[in-house]
Amino acid sequence: MGSPEEAHVRLPQLRLDELLEELQARLDAARGTRDRVHSLLEAVLSVGRELDLEQALHSIVEAAAVLVDAEYAALGVIGPDGRRLSGFHTVGIAEEQIAEIGHYPEGHGILGELIRHPEPLRLAKISEHPASYGFPPNHPPMNTFLGVPIRVRDQIFGNLYLTEKRGGAQFDEEDVAVTSTLAVAAGVAIDNARLYEESRLRERWLRATAEITHSLMSGAERGEVLGLIADRAREITGAALAMVAMPMEDTDSLSVELAIGPAAQSLRGLVLPGDSGLLGEAFSTAAPVTSPDISHDERISAGPPRPTGLGPAVAVPVGTGEGGVRGVVLLVRGTGETVFTGKEIEPLQGFAAQAAVAMELAERRQDAAEVAVLKDRDRIARDLHDLAIQRLFATGMTLQSAGRFIEHPEASERVVRAVDDLDETIKIIRSTIFGLRSRDGVAGAGLRARVVRIVGEAAPVLGFAPSVRMEGLVDTQVPREIADHVVAVLSEALTNIARHAHADRADVALTADSRQVRLTVGDNGVGIPEGGRRSGLRNMAERARHLGGELELISPEGGGTTLVWWVPVPAE
Repeated sequence: MGSPEEAHVRLPQLRLDELLEELQARLDAARGTRDRVHSLLEAVLSVGRELDLEQALHSIVEAAAVLVDAEYAALGVIGPDGRRLSGFHTVGIAEEQIAEIGHYPEGHGILGELIRHPEPLRLAKISEHPASYGFPPNHPPMNTFLGVPIRVRDQIFGNLYLTEKRGGAQFDEEDVAVTSTLAVAAGVAIDNARLYEESRLRERWLRATAEITHSLMSGAERGEVLGLIADRAREITGAALAMVAMPMEDTDSLSVELAIGPAAQSLRGLVLPGDSGLLGEAFSTAAPVTSPDISHDERISAGPPRPTGLGPAVAVPVGTGEGGVRGVVLLVRGTGETVFTGKEIEPLQGFAAQAAVAMELAERRQDAAEVAVLKDRDRIARDLHDLAIQRLFATGMTLQSAGRFIEHPEASERVVRAVDDLDETIKIIRSTIFGLRSRDGVAGAGLRARVVRIVGEAAPVLGFAPSVRMEGLVDTQVPREIADHVVAVLSEALTNIARHAHADRADVALTADSRQVRLTVGDNGVGIPEGGRRSGLRNMAERARHLGGELELISPEGGGTTLVWWVPVPAE
């Protein structure tokens, strides 16, 4: 045993070692804290540099996983309803694993717990929490959990989910503090990225508006301008289908003048009610109308068959109630895609309003040009009446007087013929003057309006409203005589369906071009019975033969009857 003096010497030495060890531990802790703060600052700077929203979200997830040394990390974006996740960004799980697991989580279980209660949540074992109900097949095992909400301007944007701290350790309070700090920086970064995205989107809308205005002021055709409106709106909003419907003259209906996307061909020319349905509601109320899923929306008519693979939709009026709605733009996204939000609809509505203003200016410009033409025609007519006719009349009187002094019979006969020719010329000029001063067109006399009227009158008799589709320059390409026959054949065809077909659906299609006009009327009824009366069909066939065309009857495999009546359009 050592002496008391030696023990007294060793005791301070032990205390010094303990103090040195404690100092070293504190230095290590301070160094670790310094390194972690440095890593946090690097993460904040890295996240703040991103202006692309999707890339910013991915950077946030990666930074969170590194900061707390988590094997798996994810960022769930909360949807517009505030109850489910509309987006999910992951780190640590390979694409092959994600494909095997299936669709991304929607916000149930532990993930939903953080949505319902947006406060930091730390768990030693996920399965022990009351809200947990397990993982789907092929999901990697996860035990430890740390969740932190991300706020953007006092609104919950989404949540950071971190699981499986490496080395089997538990997430601690320092992990919560670091992740919460990152979440604050992430909220600022997300807000900046969204503002940048909104400014770029606004710039695209402004460019599209300028393009349409330039096109209209340059004298582009109406169809070309409508196509430009639909194409730009579809491109900017990421829609799969775009349609433009315009009001028909002297009717309460809308005609789909242009469609781009799935089944566009079957939608062009479709006639829709102007006061009901998705487009009709937007037209009559002069306000945007949305649908979460167009494939199950009762406001969409049953015919023609709805295109598959389509989901959320928005119908936006072109123009306002004060200035008059000039049409409706319908945009439809694919199945499963996000619904149209107010932030998306607002610039779209402004774009449509600007397009309406440009169309108004173009029409005013066209009206001014027409007024100038009409004034010029009036001037020509006045000059013809005041100068040409008076001079011709005076010349005829002079020749008629001079004819009395001509004794040669042949010469006298020639003078009489010249006077007669002058009288005929005066009649022709007067007819020309009348034509110059007359105004073409009679309200409500166009073939398009007459067809819609006939179909509307037949609906109460049929018990349902037939679908109508018209393509081409129906009012300008089809002469009046042929138009009368088209209306008569359509009326007879719809009457036959009401009397004999026992159908609950009918489709009317009218197309016209520079070569022919074609009317197709189909139904899903019982078909034409053998030995039945065919006087109506004979009348339709005779009308077609009289005009150089044909009548064809088709019996589809699924039942019903399709009548095709076509005649050539005479060349001008």
